[in-house]
Amino acid sequence: MDRVTDTPEARALSAEPARVNDYDRFAEAYSAENENNLVNAYYERPAMLALAGDVAGRRILDAGCGSGPLTAALRDRGAVVTGIDASAGMLALARRRLGEGVALHVADLRDRLPFADGAFDDVIASLVLHYLEDWGPALAELRRVLRPGGRLIASVDHPFVAYTIQDPRPDYFATTSYTFDWTFDGQAVPMRFWRRPLHAMTDAFTSAGFRLTVISEPQPDTAARELFPDGFRDLSTHTTFLFFVVEVPRPATGPEA
Repeated sequence: MDRVTDTPEARALSAEPARVNDYDRFAEAYSAENENNLVNAYYERPAMLALAGDVAGRRILDAGCGSGPLTAALRDRGAVVTGIDASAGMLALARRRLGEGVALHVADLRDRLPFADGAFDDVIASLVLHYLEDWGPALAELRRVLRPGGRLIASVDHPFVAYTIQDPRPDYFATTSYTFDWTFDGQAVPMRFWRRPLHAMTDAFTSAGFRLTVISEPQPDTAARELFPDGFRDLSTHTTFLFFVVEVPRPATGPEA
């Protein structure tokens, strides 16, 4: 299996919700493909869960939850999870998966979120930020709904990979968009992602008031070695996604007496 970033069709297996009309059109097909593939089920989601660590009792916002596979995994580990997504179609699938015990909301990261300040201990943003041209407003909102000491755990297209999709390659240091078609059931859907250099990502986090604690380039789950031998080898030797953990600083307590 080739790396999922090598073709537009394969990329359909590797990202979370985009614009509401896009994902509503192919929610069922996307969810089915995303469920057990190499890059999502044996690489991106395990990496996100490993970075989250022990989540028992933690209030977590799954921002861009799609049909809810990561939401379900966090819930099963004892977290109190809320999911948001811009696609009502994807949320309908999430409701089918999760039942009535998880709060789900149609919400766009470009808008104000329907939550109080400090409502969550963690926010998970799985492969969603690269749909946004400007990370600033979204990161400001995510910081607002996190308590002091809370974490944002995010995954995005790796900047090295994002600059190999289009030929000739654009300026690495510029923030630029690229478009392609995803095809499901014979229907082509135009999509747009935004790529930015690594320093622009870290600057966006710090400008929003976060403190960077982890940058990770993890390996896939070894369980995939026999299930996807060719893809496993490729994913183990070529970068695909970049993972961040950033924190909301706690207030200074002042000098010790």
